[in-house]
Amino acid sequence: MDVDGGSTSAVGIGEQPIRVLPRRSKALDEFCQQNLPACKPVLTPAWVITIFLLTGVVFIPVGLVSLQASHSVVEIVDRYDTECIPEEFKSNKLAYIKDGSIPKNCSRFLKVHKHMKAPIYIYYELDNYYQNHRRYVKSRSDQQLLHGLKYNATSSCKPEESRNGLPIVPCGLIAWSLFNDTYTFIRGTLELKVNKKNIAWKSDRDHKFGKQVYPFNFQNGTFLGGGRLDLSIPLSDQEDLIVWMRTAALPRFRKLYGKIEEDLDEDDVVVVHLMNNYNTYSFGGKKKLVLSTSNWSGGKNDFLGMAYIFVGSSCIFLSFVFLLLHVKNPR
Repeated sequence: MDVDGGSTSAVGIGEQPIRVLPRRSKALDEFCQQNLPACKPVLTPAWVITIFLLTGVVFIPVGLVSLQASHSVVEIVDRYDTECIPEEFKSNKLAYIKDGSIPKNCSRFLKVHKHMKAPIYIYYELDNYYQNHRRYVKSRSDQQLLHGLKYNATSSCKPEESRNGLPIVPCGLIAWSLFNDTYTFIRGTLELKVNKKNIAWKSDRDHKFGKQVYPFNFQNGTFLGGGRLDLSIPLSDQEDLIVWMRTAALPRFRKLYGKIEEDLDEDDVVVVHLMNNYNTYSFGGKKKLVLSTSNWSGGKNDFLGMAYIFVGSSCIFLSFVFLLLHVKNPR
């Protein structure tokens, strides 16, 4: 008797024994033959036409609603990097931005073309700036941001790892290139207060930047990179830095600068006094200032609505094509 429940028998001397296997159950046989009960939809022409038609009927209204929500967002965009250069430096912008003796202050006038309801979000937009470059993205130390000088393995931060034999906190190219243009907003004779609290992700503030980690030896050299940091404020409270350290995936991006907690009325003129410090001229970049409201769909972005409308229209078109083919050549 075989050990697996089968049986063997010898036909003769020197001949191989014949093994008799146990018979499989009916359920196992049906499973192996893929004969178990299952949903097997048959895509008849009627089903295909109906599905495409219903998809179009659903997608087009959703797209129109999304598009209307996007258009209800009021946005003011002002490019200032070319306008805030003195006339004598128009042909040599690099000399202007690198010369610390030349004043970098500039004034811009923004007219509100439609009522803007608070909160009004302030963004700075950079173009042709590749924060997703592999070498740039790697030049940081997440452990140092969380533990400070207690963490010494910062070789990933090169070339901004140390200066004058002392470590840099925060180290790396991302922190070193911190955006340092500043903006002051005036309406009439009163300054509009800019709220810079909670502009960074809460998870970043609580879990990625130490509450007891303070800047050390940062931007302390002769050649300045980007912005400076307050040495008396822990990294978890320096939200401009936290926003900047979350690198962008595309070469054109916006980052939140702050929020205005007052409404702006139609035809108001907002005077912006800014400091044009950040060097985008060496790589042909662009700088823009953006004021924007928001709604349930977020900021101004027509892509989602247009995508819904395009897909819905395509489905309806295909449903009519299939209908005509079915009428002409029925199955």
